Amino acid sequence: MVEKTPMSTLWPSLYEPFRQFGSRLAELMAPAAEASSSDEGYRISMELPGVAEEDIELTVEDHVVTVRGEKKTEREEKGDTWFFSERQYGGFTRSFRLPPDADESGVTADLRDGVLTVTVPRTDPAKTQSSKRVPISRG
Repeated sequence: MVEKTPMSTLWPSLYEPFRQFGSRLAELMAPAAEASSSDEGYRISMELPGVAEEDIELTVEDHVVTVRGEKKTEREEKGDTWFFSERQYGGFTRSFRLPPDADESGVTADLRDGVLTVTVPRTDPAKTQSSKRVPISRG
């Protein structure tokens, strides 16, 4: 958990709008994604046009799926006059918390036509324990 302690001085609060702007800009630049579920499991799809498979890293740790990558620019400007470019380049990171019944060991991923699809199966409900009784020993 991350806690934020309010500062008692005015000086640090002057920087707060810039910190919020940075996090909002990062969200704006992150690839578009959608998540869905079915009886079989969960699916996360991300739009990654122009990102090579070798430039994508997918990890699963502590019930969090993290996708990191980088869209690299390759521009040759011999004699071309550029008026503007709206294409985005650079690194990105997106993280998704999985529900308790997601099976981390069965995660698969597929990159097709610029869309990364991550599939996470559900665990068997009989194997999923929502709570566990802990015995108390006498000391």
